[in-house]
Amino acid sequence: MEHPAVYHTRKFGNPIKESKLYGTDHKGNEVFVDDEIYIYEDEFWLVETLSTDEKELLEFFGATKVIAKSEF
Repeated sequence: MEHPAVYHTRKFGNPIKESKLYGTDHKGNEVFVDDEIYIYEDEFWLVETLSTDEKELLEFFGATKVIAKSEF
């Protein structure tokens, strides 16, 4: 039996990238650096968990779609 990182490297040619936690969004979802999010005022939402209606509402009220970046 081989380690999952070794298996992944053999199969895909690159090691598994460990994701850095960006934070928890307004709905309680974990958001990692490089995830796509909407930001409105001091809140943020993970795009992949939003319905089309939620996305449209956020855009209507002026939310901005960005890539989550580490503050450091």
